[in-house]
Amino acid sequence: MAQSIIHTSQVLRQVVIGQVQGISEAQFDVQPAGFNNTIRWNVGHMIYWMDKYSTLSFGSPSAIPEHYETLFGSGTTPSDWTMTPPSKDELIQGLTAQLSRFSELTPEMLDTALEAPFVMGPFQFSTAGELFNFALIHEAIHLGTITSQLKTIQ
Repeated sequence: MAQSIIHTSQVLRQVVIGQVQGISEAQFDVQPAGFNNTIRWNVGHMIYWMDKYSTLSFGSPSAIPEHYETLFGSGTTPSDWTMTPPSKDELIQGLTAQLSRFSELTPEMLDTALEAPFVMGPFQFSTAGELFNFALIHEAIHLGTITSQLKTIQ
């Protein structure tokens, strides 16, 4: 089962990269009515949280700039930004770098117990695989949001 999660992470991230590459830079900053954020924010948010979940799951050091938390953490919004966000190309590089790191994962790593369970509201994750699998669900949700935003913009 753990190998399936690794494979799914690679496929999902390739789908995300393909979708993002097909979006114009200008569309990245349009915030359609009914949405709290932009495509740029959603892409950065996926990178930010995958980095956080990977750090929690596997003990790997963060591989993203510190200011990503200010820009893309939960509860942030582009209307509050006081710094220039990363470009489309920078975000694609971030997505691609994380995809490369997915190939380093092993089933044994996913079976490892977390130092302490990660609790999110009523949910609790006890192993690296459980938390990483949730990270994939989170990413898929934001991919769906990006797809909806893009349809609304067009």
